[in-house]
Amino acid sequence: SDLHKRELLCIFGTGDLGRSLGQRLLQTGYRVVYGSRRPHSCGPLPPGAQVMSHTEAAQLAAVVIVCVHREHYDFMEEVAPQLKGKVLVDVSNNSKKGLYPESNAEFLQSLIPAASVVKAFNTVSAWSLQNGPSDAHRQVFLCGDKAEAKQAVRELATRLGLSVLDRGSLSAAREVEDFPLQLFPEWRLPLCIATGLTAFFFFYLLIRDVIYAYVEQDKDISFRIMVSLANKVFPIVSLIMLSLCYLPGVMAAILQLYRGTKYRRFPDWLDHWMLCRKQLGLLALGFAFLHVLYTLLIPIRYYVRYKVTIRENKTAVFDTTSAWRTDSYFSVGILGFALYVLLGITSLPSVSNALSWREFSFVQSKLGHLTLLLCTLHTYLYGWNKFLRPSTYKWCTPPGYMLCLVVPSVVLVLKLLMVLPCVDRSLGRIRQGWERTGPEGEGTKPLMA
Repeated sequence: SDLHKRELLCIFGTGDLGRSLGQRLLQTGYRVVYGSRRPHSCGPLPPGAQVMSHTEAAQLAAVVIVCVHREHYDFMEEVAPQLKGKVLVDVSNNSKKGLYPESNAEFLQSLIPAASVVKAFNTVSAWSLQNGPSDAHRQVFLCGDKAEAKQAVRELATRLGLSVLDRGSLSAAREVEDFPLQLFPEWRLPLCIATGLTAFFFFYLLIRDVIYAYVEQDKDISFRIMVSLANKVFPIVSLIMLSLCYLPGVMAAILQLYRGTKYRRFPDWLDHWMLCRKQLGLLALGFAFLHVLYTLLIPIRYYVRYKVTIRENKTAVFDTTSAWRTDSYFSVGILGFALYVLLGITSLPSVSNALSWREFSFVQSKLGHLTLLLCTLHTYLYGWNKFLRPSTYKWCTPPGYMLCLVVPSVVLVLKLLMVLPCVDRSLGRIRQGWERTGPEGEGTKPLMA
């Protein structure tokens, strides 16, 4: 009967994914039959499942889930008569992108043209099926040419506790198959920037501090590489990366003011930069955490305790200005770090989903720029009047903290210009849909018109 066929599902393949999927289907209330090349020696299967040859299994069910790698599709043409009018669910993935001229699902459809192929479940692992899908593994992408076939697979996924996102026709299968092959795509650019900045400033400060002392003063202070040098690199990289979160927003505003419209696309590089601001900010927060931890180590270092012991035997005049500077330096740094952490917390999906757009925008934009201001001020207080001393410029090079102040200072100055009433008013009108007329009096038509 039709009911009998709907409730009975066929799975081709008895590997890890096939067994895990069969076990979940049995727990959900379906009956499962496996199709195998070796039905009598295919290894342990979930209790309650049947196993038989591909041909026999295909005849029993209206939906056949193909848990087989593409290179083993050769048997499919043999069972093509039994698969006529059936729904074939392709769950396969490839080891790398561009391995074949067409997607696995499209290739399967060409092998069995009388069946309705649907691409699904390829983003769900055997491990997540065995342990129950978490939020990260709950979403299933689905695509296919037949609406009835997609509906059958959607109902199946829903009963398994998965949420379905329809990607359209089977031509989208290549994109769906590429999803599991992605390795932190949004993090690639931020990680490259963080690695590049860290490497540059590490070697720059190594030359200025350690090698300079060895060459010019005949001192070996190589031990400072582990803590002192690292504790200079981390805050420098953190501040630059925080400012890189807000620089593209300012650049986008300038571009909109220059063009006089919001309906023209940003350049691809700026668009990509803006999309990875969250990752830039989280990496910046990570470097700030390292700076805090390394700073807490300072009092217990042997080198510091040694210097304190020597100073205890000397008398020094109390300097009120230095006391104000150091207290302000620490206070501003603590406040900046507290806001830093707040920005990181509100970027978490569970927190940001609980905020309205206005609240989220207030935290990430208003408080974000305040965080940048405090952290930049923290660095200026650290430098204080050192820039006036010739000894600061070893081998005619500026110290690292001076270099790291360039980008945040530029961002803050540009942001200050953006909030001037005349500029802010013009930008607000443009973002509400107003467009500046061209030189010949012809206005640019909005794309949404």
